[in-house]
Amino acid sequence: MKNWNQLFIRQGFIVKEIDINCFDCKKETEENLTFLKESLEKLEVSFSITNGILTIHSDSVKELEWLNVVDYKGRGLGGNLWFRSENEEPKIRELDTYISGIIRQLNRLGLFTEGSCDGHGQRFASVHFKRGLAMEKVEKLFHILAGKKVRIHNQRAVFTFDRAELLDVAENMQVIKKEWLDENVDYIKKQLFFYQLEQLLSIDGVSGNEESVRQYVFENLSPFVDHITVDQSGNILALKKYRNGNGPTILLNAHLDTVEPFEIGRTIIKNDNIWSSSKGILGADDRAGVAVLLEAAKSLFHSTFNGTVKYIFTVKEEIGLVGASEVNDYFLWDVDTAIVADRRGKGDIVTSCAGFIPFCDEAYGQWIENVSKEKGLSQWKCTSGGLSDTRIWAEHGIQSVNLSVGYNHEHTEEEYLDINACYQTVQLLHAYFEKSLELCRFLKVMNRERVS
Repeated sequence: MKNWNQLFIRQGFIVKEIDINCFDCKKETEENLTFLKESLEKLEVSFSITNGILTIHSDSVKELEWLNVVDYKGRGLGGNLWFRSENEEPKIRELDTYISGIIRQLNRLGLFTEGSCDGHGQRFASVHFKRGLAMEKVEKLFHILAGKKVRIHNQRAVFTFDRAELLDVAENMQVIKKEWLDENVDYIKKQLFFYQLEQLLSIDGVSGNEESVRQYVFENLSPFVDHITVDQSGNILALKKYRNGNGPTILLNAHLDTVEPFEIGRTIIKNDNIWSSSKGILGADDRAGVAVLLEAAKSLFHSTFNGTVKYIFTVKEEIGLVGASEVNDYFLWDVDTAIVADRRGKGDIVTSCAGFIPFCDEAYGQWIENVSKEKGLSQWKCTSGGLSDTRIWAEHGIQSVNLSVGYNHEHTEEEYLDINACYQTVQLLHAYFEKSLELCRFLKVMNRERVS
């Protein structure tokens, strides 16, 4: 269920969360703030507002209930009004319900609009931009957020997906800073990755108590997969067929739990590309891996990859690979290869446990190493490592490796994360999936050689 902050952002209210259920509303217009208060009153939600600070005294509601309140007959009649100046903020009650959040974010970013329509469930949503606005930034923005599902023509953007997804786009837009739009697409994607990484490092979840981080991952993965569930042990299992699915079946895995709880009141210290915790563990083992896989799910959604990806986010890894050990066998029957994102340092492709327990054929690890070199990611090398969920997948006969995700000194107060090294793992996965056809041919040859 969405929290109040998400509900407000997705509907277009410009308020800043300063504590749980507490919001600074000083930058919102009086008219929009009045509409917000009216909507809360209709829900019979207890709240107070003092000196521009809104405090809500009850839990959030389901988004459908919220939408039923903010929507009403005749809402959106002003959506096609031309705003008289760039300093005039759009009025939320005059915008269509499902596109109001996007319009507020576009105008915040200096991409000024003249009209909009959410399609009313009968046609595609669209936005008209001010005459003379250079559309390069608009194209860049929606390429990152929705890929080819947004069509740009002259001063108009058309959203070729269900209008409910417009709310997700609005929520994702609120992270983007205006100055980022002067940079290239790769830079913006990298900044968005770092934002989600920080979100994950802020959610507690010691072994056996992973509910909060599991909910976050479930909500953020759901839009990018065909099926998702939580199994009897608490693991997240998900599946996505890309294109016609006539390619390899690849398992992506990371674990949800940390070895101990986060210290109360701790902060994340950022020293350029090195992040650490002000006290206690940072928790990058394995939140860094979780972030890498969520980013992979997003990028694959808009890619040309042909095949199937299964996602497993396990629980209780830190106390003996418990979650992975309890995954039902049927979910793994058709898996060709597995990639685990749970290794310290950078550039390691772990192919065995201590050199004695193989996770895969040497040739498979070497194939990944060659893929990295072709993409200019030459730091990646095959090596041995310690225990991880990789061992469980290998025991099922799956060609498995464990990749570095940038953390060091895990399980100690000296733990730190090299965020650039973490993002390099994202880049390696991009290269890996681009080579899926070659991977199919390689696996066939390797299996024939094994039989002979």
